[in-house]
Amino acid sequence: MTAVVERSDTVVAHPDDDRSRRKRRPIWSTVWVWIFLAPTIVLYGVYTVYPIFASYWFSFVEWNGFEESKTWVGLRNYREVLADPLFWNSFKVTALFTVVAVPVKVVLSLLVALLLNSPKLPLRNLFRTAFFLPVVTTTAIVGVVMQFVFDPADGPVNRLLLQLGLVDEGVSFLGHSSSALWTVVAVYVWKWFGVTLIYWLAALQTIPDDVYEAAQIDGAGPSAMVRHIIAPLLKPFTIIITLLTLEATLKVFDLMLTMTNGGPSFSTEVVEIYIYRWAFAATVPQLGFASAAAVLFGLFVCLLGLLQLVGIRAARKSGGMR
Repeated sequence: MTAVVERSDTVVAHPDDDRSRRKRRPIWSTVWVWIFLAPTIVLYGVYTVYPIFASYWFSFVEWNGFEESKTWVGLRNYREVLADPLFWNSFKVTALFTVVAVPVKVVLSLLVALLLNSPKLPLRNLFRTAFFLPVVTTTAIVGVVMQFVFDPADGPVNRLLLQLGLVDEGVSFLGHSSSALWTVVAVYVWKWFGVTLIYWLAALQTIPDDVYEAAQIDGAGPSAMVRHIIAPLLKPFTIIITLLTLEATLKVFDLMLTMTNGGPSFSTEVVEIYIYRWAFAATVPQLGFASAAAVLFGLFVCLLGLLQLVGIRAARKSGGMR
């Protein structure tokens, strides 16, 4: 009897073969990756990394930005900044702006998100687009336009108030210390309302439809559903969204500069405008003094970043996030 041995043409690839092919890959493939990344790395280093380290160096010298020579003064700039009442006033304005804008934007956007999340609401996609539209508008343009909107002589807001008989004469919303800051807060909330709204809509999507259906079967009304179901499930997201909104509120320089330029009487001068005024708007710029103020404000932002990390850990421990 003759034994016939059939040989299979199928070749099983060994894992070592893939590793060997990767090792034999031409070095030019890696080189091209770094070539394409080089412009981004260079620009990031020049316009982000270098200014950060340069600010620390400038904060220890006296320099007006024009002369080549710089005088080492040590911690004198920091002492002068901490002794300046206008610096603490700008810090107070920044804190007041944040304390008012954050809860208003977080709470209002949550209420609107609850309405827009309902599948029974007609044209809800149109409303979502309308709320997000101001976000894509340039902030500086919004600030310039709002100067005309709130113009006491012929602005549409004052014309409406006069027609309704609510005021006897035009109100200078941006010209009075008592109303300028709150006017900017209202514009800021309107401008960035869509971002926080998207956060809440994304958070609401994590709640299964079965939970809503079970609550409706049990006879839960809208208020009970929000209080006993939605609010507990959104607790971890509330921490994160509040911290993100808090951090974003500190970046109000362009809107505040174009609307009020820190006035009137420094009532809307946030820390960013205080730094800008000493570094670029002063008759004799003081870059060392401005850099010291910027470093102090940067340390404050870093503390908020640590607060954000603590909030994220708290949210994870609550079981709502991974």
